[in-house]
Amino acid sequence: MKLKTAVTTAALLLPLVSAAAGKAPAKPAATEKQPVETTYHGTTVADPYQWMESATDPKVQQWTDTQNAYTRATLDKLPGREGLRQRITELLSWKSPAYGALEEKGGVIVAMKFQPPKQQPTLVILGSLDDTSKERVLLDPTQVDPSGKTTIDWFQLTNDGKKVAVSLSKSGTESGDVSVYDVATSKALANEVVPRVNGGTAGGSLAWNAQGTGFFYTRYPRGEERPAIDREVYQQVYFHALGTPTEKDTYALGKDFPRIAMTELEASDDGQYTFARVANGDGGEYELYLHGPKGTWTQVAKFTDKVVSARFGSDGAAYLLSRKDASRGKVLRLPLNTPTLDKATVLVPEGEATVQSILPTKSRLYLMEQLGGPSQMRIVDLTGKALGLVPTLPVSSVGGAVRQGADDVLFANTSFTTPAAWYRYSAADGKVTKTALARTAAIDMSDVEVVRTEATSKDGTKVPLTILKKKGTKLNGKNPAWLTGYGGFNISITPGYSATAGLWLEQGGVFAVANLRGGSEFGEAWHQAGSLTKKQNVFDDFYACAKLLVDQKYTQPKKLAIQGGSNGGLLMGAAVTQHPEQYGAVVARVGIYDMLRTELTPNGQFNVTEYGTVKDPEQFKALYAYSPVHHVKDGTKYPSVLFTSGANDPRVDPFHSRKMVARMQAATSAPKPILLRADAETGHGLGTPLAARIEEEVDVYSFVFNELGMTYKPNATKKPTAPAPQ
Repeated sequence: MKLKTAVTTAALLLPLVSAAAGKAPAKPAATEKQPVETTYHGTTVADPYQWMESATDPKVQQWTDTQNAYTRATLDKLPGREGLRQRITELLSWKSPAYGALEEKGGVIVAMKFQPPKQQPTLVILGSLDDTSKERVLLDPTQVDPSGKTTIDWFQLTNDGKKVAVSLSKSGTESGDVSVYDVATSKALANEVVPRVNGGTAGGSLAWNAQGTGFFYTRYPRGEERPAIDREVYQQVYFHALGTPTEKDTYALGKDFPRIAMTELEASDDGQYTFARVANGDGGEYELYLHGPKGTWTQVAKFTDKVVSARFGSDGAAYLLSRKDASRGKVLRLPLNTPTLDKATVLVPEGEATVQSILPTKSRLYLMEQLGGPSQMRIVDLTGKALGLVPTLPVSSVGGAVRQGADDVLFANTSFTTPAAWYRYSAADGKVTKTALARTAAIDMSDVEVVRTEATSKDGTKVPLTILKKKGTKLNGKNPAWLTGYGGFNISITPGYSATAGLWLEQGGVFAVANLRGGSEFGEAWHQAGSLTKKQNVFDDFYACAKLLVDQKYTQPKKLAIQGGSNGGLLMGAAVTQHPEQYGAVVARVGIYDMLRTELTPNGQFNVTEYGTVKDPEQFKALYAYSPVHHVKDGTKYPSVLFTSGANDPRVDPFHSRKMVARMQAATSAPKPILLRADAETGHGLGTPLAARIEEEVDVYSFVFNELGMTYKPNATKKPTAPAPQ
């Protein structure tokens, strides 16, 4: 559920098999039930599949193998599968590179570069923003690990740009060790490995000192310091000096942090100051600490102060984003020589848009703002005077802003129909120039219409819905449609170019994205309206969007596929149990389905501040009221569902998918398949090799096409010419 990238990141049935595909495979035998009951606040809850929670139990492993065999026998025989495989491979292996996570220090610009057929992104040094031939590879994880299973979690340059610390993890575990590389030679420094700086629970972070001789970093418990159950929590901040054993690293901060603290570190440009932003789990509460030239840490803000982020300016001040009495955010200016909130002044009051992040430059602030899904970049000077907007694509997302020189900025911009590119904004003349860091379109989407509308939820709330369709698409209720959403953790679903969405559209489909409560589309009030005891609002919002697609004749229930992952997987579980008649196919990826036992898992502890806990009577009542596995009803005609899980997932335990599949297979009265695709070598999604991503999408799309009665048309649109590999 932590979002360190996109990532974003962004990114879902009639009879199973046609006559051409042969006889349908035999369903697995009914899953064994073992009577277990737990009483919560006077309510007794049966849990006959609790035995399936242990991944090391040979019976569970055998059950999973049987389910995987059934899924493979089902999916591998589907008609049109090989055509889809060819097209999906072509799209996801598109040779035009994508660039992300730009950072500039000491005149050195580095970036993550995704260049198929490489299995993982590489870390590159950009010699020029206008000539990619001048870049060179700093670190290629496939050279570190030829299997393609090792990935770069994140990196951090020293202030002089001469060294870079890189977190590397393997097989989707997100358990990252930090190594240090010399930028000039691309060589790793000998004996400079700090273990477990990053994790899938509390994430990880690092900030260099001014001299580049050491860094503060996030440290998880090591060895036998704590019991096994506590080794993914109790994250603290330590300092590592280069050239010394990591066992000699010194404690800096964190003994008084919450058990589920998640810390992000950031140094000022001169390295004299360091911020530590400490989250209380996933619910959106933060404390802020400052380390200054005197070598001590000072608490700047408490959880109750609602300061959610901070950036260093170049004018002796820090700029804080606060939601105190400002749901959509206000910007405070805080002098660093008097770092207490009573000395802060309001520079930018709350406005109509929701401030997501801040980039200070020499004489300006650039504000990245949410507008109910799409975003914008607004400019003010250091007195708060409005200076207008940076020109961006219509209905687009903007982010990743990096300071260039005094007041110029680099930023990434993408829309539903235009691939991501990096642009340079000139403060002197207000002009935007596209750099060479621009991906070309694998599918031409110039004939795609983007419709922005609103659905009305159960309580009357207006919920933004974006609908993509080919121009001229008839609204006759016969189109296959794909609806996705998320709705949680203060995460907005923003516009972005998707080649697989383009595949859906070229095959005559309608693609829709719902901006649900629980996200940050309209500020903290929007988030809170979809969290804790109000989580049901998210599911009502999604149902309203599905109803709109049907009522306005975009599609009909048996032609409507829905898809979501992680918290969006929970959304799929709630959607299919609350309104099974509304959907033709469901794709539920790495989701949470047992809301009463999720907090017993490592990352589930961090989710408590977002979802609630069974220890609280009112929160238990809300959790039990929608917990998907507890609301599967015997004899119900459920639509086809494909569940996915990753054995190494540090964020959502795969037992959720196992229990949900077992319960739905036992309960459904429909002949439609309930499938589990359990991958033994991946995790929550981060770090998944390109080849594994392609295989999953082939399974998902062939499943959905079959269940909605679609026939893959191999020449549906004119294909762009693929670029030559770099």
